[in-house]
Amino acid sequence: MTGIRHVPRSRGVLSGALLVLLGAWGALLPFVGPYFDFGFAPDRTWVYDTDRLQLSVAPGAATALGGLIVLAAASRAFAATGAWLAALGGAWFAVGPQVAVLWDAGGVGAPLGTEEGRRVGEQLAGFTALGVLIVFFAALALGRFAVVGVKDVQIAEAQAEADRARAEEARRDEAGDDREDAEDAPSHATTQPFAPPQGRYGRGAPAARPPAPADPDDQRVAGRTLTDPPAGTDRRDGFSQPPR
Repeated sequence: MTGIRHVPRSRGVLSGALLVLLGAWGALLPFVGPYFDFGFAPDRTWVYDTDRLQLSVAPGAATALGGLIVLAAASRAFAATGAWLAALGGAWFAVGPQVAVLWDAGGVGAPLGTEEGRRVGEQLAGFTALGVLIVFFAALALGRFAVVGVKDVQIAEAQAEADRARAEEARRDEAGDDREDAEDAPSHATTQPFAPPQGRYGRGAPAARPPAPADPDDQRVAGRTLTDPPAGTDRRDGFSQPPR
């Protein structure tokens, strides 16, 4: 279900905020620690070198960026990406100083404390314990975004139902508009004038002559009228003329 992929932004607020704070602490501790006489040598603030970039700044930036993603993400996949990024940063805080000896890195400096307990505390606060805490909160965020609760399913179902209702309403509105257009179409049609027929039976054809009035005294017998003279009889005097 598509709606389950989305989660409320409030789900990663606590873990994301803690990851941002822990990342900023780890990245800035070698630079600002001497202000409080807590940190690493030299006893001067804002001393930068490549070892501090590799062992403190880079993992701290990765952790803070991952925390920001967890803090603001509304998608499970995007939030999981941020949590994994923060977990990698925390893991590098925990094991980075030991692994860095492989390329002859000198480290960020010796702890400033003079007592053994304080020196251990500075090492834990700057690297080992800090990395463990970051990995813990990153894993906590991963677990919270991976679990699909009953409330998430209910929210997704309600959202899907609302989407279907909106789609159905849009289809009904579109069908109503089409029906209104079909009903209004005849009123907008242009009436064409009727063209009278032309030709033999059209307006231009000549008028037929009326038949000649019949003589009431004429009676037709066997194809001729009684008033017609017999065959061979002169029509002028009524006498028959012998054939020539």
